[in-house]
Amino acid sequence: MSTKKIQPSEMIINPDGTIFHLHLLPSQLTDRIILVGDPGRVNMVAEFFDTKTFEVSSREFHTIGGTYKGKPIMCLSHGIGPDNIDIVINELDALANIDFATREIKPEHRTLTLVRIGTSGALQPELIVGTPVIAAHAIGFDGVLNYYAGRNEVCDIDYQQAFCDYVHWNPLWATPYVVPADKELVERIGRDDMVRGHTISAVGFYGPQGRELRLPLANPDLNSRIEKFRYNGEPVTNYEMESAPLQGLSLLLGHKAMTVCSIIANRVSTNATPNYKTAIHDLIKTVLERI
Repeated sequence: MSTKKIQPSEMIINPDGTIFHLHLLPSQLTDRIILVGDPGRVNMVAEFFDTKTFEVSSREFHTIGGTYKGKPIMCLSHGIGPDNIDIVINELDALANIDFATREIKPEHRTLTLVRIGTSGALQPELIVGTPVIAAHAIGFDGVLNYYAGRNEVCDIDYQQAFCDYVHWNPLWATPYVVPADKELVERIGRDDMVRGHTISAVGFYGPQGRELRLPLANPDLNSRIEKFRYNGEPVTNYEMESAPLQGLSLLLGHKAMTVCSIIANRVSTNATPNYKTAIHDLIKTVLERI
């Protein structure tokens, strides 16, 4: 990236020197970051920390920094949805790679390692509740990455086209994009005890994921087509709402990112459990050991 000065309207710095939404200082940033959706889940992650050096809360963004087995680490909540990921990844990158004093891009790039721990609904019957699924490929229904230059260079265009053709993608919706997780990070975190999945990041929880309450769906058979779709023999495994923009923006910005979700519902068998905290607790411990 070429050096340029970032104008105050483009990157807002709070009077206390923190970045606008996250309210974090550059000095607080760690290279390893756990991301979670629920602000309350940050406390669950931080219970494993050896030390806690700071805690910041602003809106849905709750951060606790500290150490785990001697490694500096922080956990940050991003809230729900792909629009929040756009804020979080851009502001984390700004903390890492923009000089807040001069507003210039730093000459040496700092790479962050970002692992999102979340919950998800399965689209294949064999994925039972409690299964950890890595978004080895993330399929973005949200359109966030479509606003950034270089989108096609980090996306699998053949996969995108094959998917759209098969499911008869509605042209009124944002064009899907398909982005991989960081391969080294997937192998390090996943090993042999997690499923490598193809994960959809939806733009909402109800209609955008095929749930029908009082409003009828524009494409009621979309999920059944998605369940049958295969790319290189592999199925789409699950729905959530943040993996694709996380992995896509991280690729564009030069960071290592992946998502692993615990399955809490199966959309095919219609089984679900609200009591998933034990599975999430175990998943957090595993990720902290391997990050």
